[in-house]
Amino acid sequence: MSLLDELRGGLIVSVQAWPGSALDDAAVIAAMARAAQDGGAVGVRVAGAEHLRAVRHRVQVPIVALIKRQYPGFEPYITPTLHEVAQCTQSGAEIVAFDATARARPGGVTTAELVAAVRGRGCLAMADCATAEEGTAAVAAGADIVATTLCGYTRQTTGRALPACDVVAQLRETGSFVVCEGGIRTPTHVAAAFDAGADAVVVGTAITNVDWLVREFAGAARKGS
Repeated sequence: MSLLDELRGGLIVSVQAWPGSALDDAAVIAAMARAAQDGGAVGVRVAGAEHLRAVRHRVQVPIVALIKRQYPGFEPYITPTLHEVAQCTQSGAEIVAFDATARARPGGVTTAELVAAVRGRGCLAMADCATAEEGTAAVAAGADIVATTLCGYTRQTTGRALPACDVVAQLRETGSFVVCEGGIRTPTHVAAAFDAGADAVVVGTAITNVDWLVREFAGAARKGS
């Protein structure tokens, strides 16, 4: 069975923490990743070299790796250069996710160059896109997986409704492996994404972002009433 076949039809859990959160600890992230695996996730999505190493020791399911790094003057921050690609591929992950939007990257690196670097190091390339056009371009550049991760998070797509099932349906036409990611809060959203043609679905905040979950519930509490 191929790696994509292992992921097809399944849930990938994004296990990440806000900077400064009590959860921003390699051991905690690794434990949550293992809990995701034990709960039925077919893969996990993890950011940061230290966290990736810790997770690799705890899980057997495929890992989608990324490095978040902001470069002054540039908007892309998800594995934006070849340097971050190298860090991801050295972590033991099977898949590397990177910003595949049309925005300029540091050093002028192209989507095709990022894809070539990822695949040249034995990993699958996952293109995080904001639009169907960007996804189509990423497929043409050789990406193995296209995802709606950045839909709603670029100037062009700010404020649009999520999850982006319409983009999933458009990307389905490329014949590539399509992942729906972003804004998936309920099992109903997961079902809708698959109905739209997704091969796999990523859920993060609604499962692993304890900071966000507590704030949501605390905001509805009537403390002092």
